Amino acid sequence: MSGVRHLYVHLPFCAHRCGYCDFVTVVGRDDQHGAYVDALLAELELERGLLDAELESVFLGGGTPTLTEPGAFERLLRALPRAREVTVEANPETVTPALAALLSRNGVNRVSLGAQTFNTVLLDVLERRAQPSDVRRAVQRLRDAGVDNVNLDLVYGIPGQTAADLDRDLADALALEPEHLSCYELEAKPGTRFTHAHGAELERQADAMEGYFELVVDRLTTAGYRWYETANFCRRDARDLRAQHNLAYWEGRDYVGIGIGAVSTVGAVRWRNTPRLRSYLDALGTVRRPERELEPLDDEVKARERVLLGLRLDEPLVLDGLDSALDSAALGRLAGLGLLERRGRTLALTRRGRFLGGGVTADLLA
Repeated sequence: MSGVRHLYVHLPFCAHRCGYCDFVTVVGRDDQHGAYVDALLAELELERGLLDAELESVFLGGGTPTLTEPGAFERLLRALPRAREVTVEANPETVTPALAALLSRNGVNRVSLGAQTFNTVLLDVLERRAQPSDVRRAVQRLRDAGVDNVNLDLVYGIPGQTAADLDRDLADALALEPEHLSCYELEAKPGTRFTHAHGAELERQADAMEGYFELVVDRLTTAGYRWYETANFCRRDARDLRAQHNLAYWEGRDYVGIGIGAVSTVGAVRWRNTPRLRSYLDALGTVRRPERELEPLDDEVKARERVLLGLRLDEPLVLDGLDSALDSAALGRLAGLGLLERRGRTLALTRRGRFLGGGVTADLLA
């Protein structure tokens, strides 16, 4: 049996915690960046036996990975296993010429920039610090450093946003000619500062979400991008510009995650590391695995997840081993409504079905 070929590395440090964020983040703690990198590398050594000798993808997410102290960050990048795709998430304002050069010389060949919106009023609503000019400069600096695979993250459904605002955001993003675009409906998690401040407006926006989603898809596909996953679009190119690391999640492949709050799924087990920085550092400081929550995954759970995630893609889902997860009556009904197509041993959502997304797949599950 070959080893796991996908590695996620969590770097939690942020200059500021945005009100809508519910990720595992740490504000400040600049003096702990080096110790955290030491702990990551210790955990990587403990899990090295799970990994294949040759990886397909490494993804550094956060937090704001590019906020990590440069010396510690470069030490981490140099020590990570080589992979065909190495992605780093970055906030635009952190991408200096020196940072872009650091990424390029250390094997990073894909950068995902958190643009979110090019509207300065809406950036204030999101509590984002980067301005539109920062996004444009960041893209140019990455290009100058030789990074030729850039993703822009955009968000829609921001309180106060109109369809015209979203259309302008898409135009501004397309003008930068990114290889990839990720366009997400804003999710304000219960209990976040954002929900308390904007709850009523978010409820009013809910009715507009379907129209916003259709606008995103129509605008980007007309511009020549492939709508290959519910929220993700890649330029049609001689290269396969789909996000290979995320594709591994959607296709149900195993992956290892290191860092606080990081999740791993290997075989029939999923585990999540402690989200507490002090606990994580203490454990790895004595070369012990951090405290973890374990979740066994039986065949039924894995089949259901495979259906839910696989139908997010634009390629048909092969049903071998998945029949037990499907409600045959619902399958026939949804096909009759023109929301999905079954061909032999494959299943795919139609264009209309993809717009309804999760609602269709939820109905499908036995």
